[in-house]
Amino acid sequence: MAVIYKTELKPTKLELLTSWLPSRPWYLGSDEPALVKAGGFRLDDPEGAVGIEFIIVTDTSGDRPTTYLVPLTYRGAPLDGAEHALVGTMEHGVLGPRWAYDGCHDPVLAAQLLALVEGRVQAQAQSVSDALDRDITRSYAGDGSPLTPDLTTAVTDDQESTRLPAPQGMTFRLQRVLRPAQDDAPVAPPEAIGHVAGVWQTPDGSRERGLFAVLSA
Repeated sequence: MAVIYKTELKPTKLELLTSWLPSRPWYLGSDEPALVKAGGFRLDDPEGAVGIEFIIVTDTSGDRPTTYLVPLTYRGAPLDGAEHALVGTMEHGVLGPRWAYDGCHDPVLAAQLLALVEGRVQAQAQSVSDALDRDITRSYAGDGSPLTPDLTTAVTDDQESTRLPAPQGMTFRLQRVLRPAQDDAPVAPPEAIGHVAGVWQTPDGSRERGLFAVLSA
């Protein structure tokens, strides 16, 4: 399970995202985000080499707060061919230099997120070692064959989501702009054969639930 180090990061994750978010096509705010942490979870890399974190942040700089889901991967060396996906570098108080990438472009994250959809792995708490995140829910209605991402699939952004590498014939999307589910309404859309959903905290301290990722045929 994920090991969380209680140490200092320079720059912090929020500082990195404040510089990076305005460059994204799905970012709706100003050139100077005012970010607050709103939640998130982690996944484990089976090889233990890559940190995988799904960070939820709320930007309060505009007229209405907007909440974003930002998956990041942390590596101890640059990822070949992923210069375009580099969010920034940090100095970790225990692990030393870390390269932080937009996780949608990292094959380790793509594989583990599909494994989460299937139920082969479990979501880990964002800030506590060796603890599951019980707020993360998922479903899968496939035939039981392990899902493997087709890494030749182009990772593309639109105004609210990112298309991730998916098995042949499927579409896998990560929701970037988070929308609360309506009361008593299903979280996953009717065309979904698999999904991941979770919760986040609003600036006033309440909790919202919504869709994080959806797999469709």
